[in-house]
Order: sequence, then structure tokens, then C-alpha cells
Amino acid sequence: MKRVLPSVTAAVHTERANPPDAAVPARPRIDRRALLAAGAALAAGAGAATATALVREPAAAPAAPPPPAAVPFHGARQAGVTHRPLAATRLLALDLPADADRAALRALLAAVGEVLARAADGGLDDPRLPGTPPVTSLAAVGPALAARLRLPAPGTLAELPALPGDRLDPARGGGDLLLQVGAEQPWTTGLLTEHLLAAAAPHGAAVRWHQSGFLPPTPDGRTPRNLFGFKDGTANPDPADPALWHRDGTVLVYRRIRMDTAAFAALPADRRELATGRRAATGAPLTGTAEHDDPDIYAKHPDGSYVIPATAHVRLSSPRLDGGARMLRRGWSYDDGPTDRGLLFCAFMPDPALFTRVQTRLAQRDALTPFLTHTASAVGWVLPGAREGGTLGDGL
Repeated sequence: MKRVLPSVTAAVHTERANPPDAAVPARPRIDRRALLAAGAALAAGAGAATATALVREPAAAPAAPPPPAAVPFHGARQAGVTHRPLAATRLLALDLPADADRAALRALLAAVGEVLARAADGGLDDPRLPGTPPVTSLAAVGPALAARLRLPAPGTLAELPALPGDRLDPARGGGDLLLQVGAEQPWTTGLLTEHLLAAAAPHGAAVRWHQSGFLPPTPDGRTPRNLFGFKDGTANPDPADPALWHRDGTVLVYRRIRMDTAAFAALPADRRELATGRRAATGAPLTGTAEHDDPDIYAKHPDGSYVIPATAHVRLSSPRLDGGARMLRRGWSYDDGPTDRGLLFCAFMPDPALFTRVQTRLAQRDALTPFLTHTASAVGWVLPGAREGGTLGDGL
């Protein structure tokens, strides 16, 4: 027999005919108009929230870093030695008239000292120098003037002897009075030089030479790099070390060193590191893992060769070869053209004979010597600092 399915319509009608089950609650009836109204209200609320977020005040910008602190000019020792090197420097050498006496030197020092003191505290009257600090400076008297005026300079003060390999230009070295200023920008050091020359001119002082230098951008507390790409100034003594000073004065040795950067860069990387005795990336000695590890100049490979080669710069300049005597070394790069770039080396010590010994070793055996030429030199007695209320040269 053929089965007949009930029609959908019949089923619907049959379901409607059944009475509702009392155990199942009736479904609430949803009003379409109410639903649309609720949706509109939600949309309006979301739009209002978005608009509120858009007009909310932006977050406050981070506070500007505080301006750099001024470096005091007055003190027992000159800030150009005791303070960290600043990014820009200018060295300036002056010659005094042949008949200048102690009184003339004191007057000159008072004049330039006033400029330096006012520059240090930001009080120099020059609209081109707003917010000048930090500024550091030093003044040093050359050996010839100190001897002529019989100044109370250290007995060790003397010009350097002729050193192997020197190619010195007399017009770029020497001088009766050496001045050095440091600042964060070369704009500042250039303008300070202008003020110093204006102060010195009435006293008959004439410019002998000047030289500007710079440091690469370097984070605070890190060692800057020279134009060979290596860190320069690692393992320096503390500027407060009493062994560097003589009655709050010291001796400056200045050398202008031209560097053949292209020839050095052409060496393989390992040859460059063997020549210096340090790793290029970290500054660590070849016998260590960190920059400030003490170089072990006696460490050897199993075959008996030195880990730090016998001709490495680090070995030949090691204080161990000079009975532990050390100099405070400061270096700035200079760039006077594509073929004249290099290092302005300033070293501070009580006796310049230490520099003579070290440089003699370096000139004779240093693997860096073929890439370096010393083109200028100067020596000066760095005077004690100016006490509060006083000026440079009061002790003269």
C-alpha cells in the first residue's frame, strides 16, 4: 500500500490546535520597533564614547632633559685636566713680547682668566653664546718663558728632545702660553677663542698657532674612538691621582699626530688588532674579554709567542715598562683635509721624561708607527687653579 505523508499545512494546523503546555512558559514577544530603538541608542552611545576619546587631552610630552651643569672655573686644579674631555676643543698658543716680565704675564693671565671664568658660569656677554656651559679650560706656561722669568715651575719642565721619526713643523708647536678650551660644540670653542684673543691683544700677546679637535658621539661613561676606529683612552689613571700633580700643577705634553687612516684600514682586521693589542669591537686586550681588563703583556701561546705581540702598541706603552709610572692621556681627533687627519694627543704627568721614554720605544718598535707621523709638539707647565676670588697666576 502506498504511504501518504501528511501535508505541512495540516501539521501546522494540528500544532496550532493543541493547547499550550502549562509547564513551558510562554515566549516573550519582541517588539521590532523597540529592538530598532535599542540598537540606535547603543550606536549613539558608542559614537559618543568615540568622540569623547578623540577630544581627550593628549598625554603630556616627556620632560626635557635638564641643561648640562656648569663646570666651576675656580678650584685648586684647573678643570681642563680634572674634568672629563668635552666633545669640542681648541688649543691656542701665544707668544709674549721679548721684554715681558712677571707683571706682564700676571696681567695677561688675569685678562684671559676673567674670560674663562665668565664663560664657565655662562656669564660671558655675548648673544651668540646663550647657555654656554659646560666649558672647561687650562693655561700652561712654556719652558722658555718659565726659564726666562725664573718662575717657580717644576724642575722637570723642559722641551722634549728630538725623537725618532719626528717631522715637526715649528710654526705649529711651542709657545710661551698654551691655552685650551673645551665645550660641547665647536661653535662655542671658536667664539671663546675670539674672546681670548681680544683679551690678550692689549698685553702684546701674539698668536703662534691654534688647532681645533673633536670627539665622535660617545655615550656617557664610554671611551671614545679615534680615526683608526679603536677606543682611545682606556686604562687612564684617575685625574685626582696625586702622582700626576706637583703642588696642584702638572706638565702638559702636546703632540699633533697625522694618521694614515686609509692604509691602516686596508689591513686585515686581525692585523689591525695585533698591531694595537686590543679588540676593535670591545676594546678588550688580546689577553682579556672586557675593555678594562688589565693587559697581560707576559702571557704566551703554547708555542712560546706572546699573546700580545712584542710590537703591539699596548705592550710598548705599558706602565710596567716604566716602573708603574703613568700619564693621564686625552685625545681628540682633528680633520684639516683629506690628507691631514689624525690625533691631538695631550698627556699630563709631573715629568715629561716619561713621555720621552714611552715615545722612543713606540717610534722604534710600534706596529702602528708606519701609519703615524708626529707633526707638532709643545710642552707647558699647567698652572695651579685659580682660588675663589682669585685668578690664574696668583702664585707667580
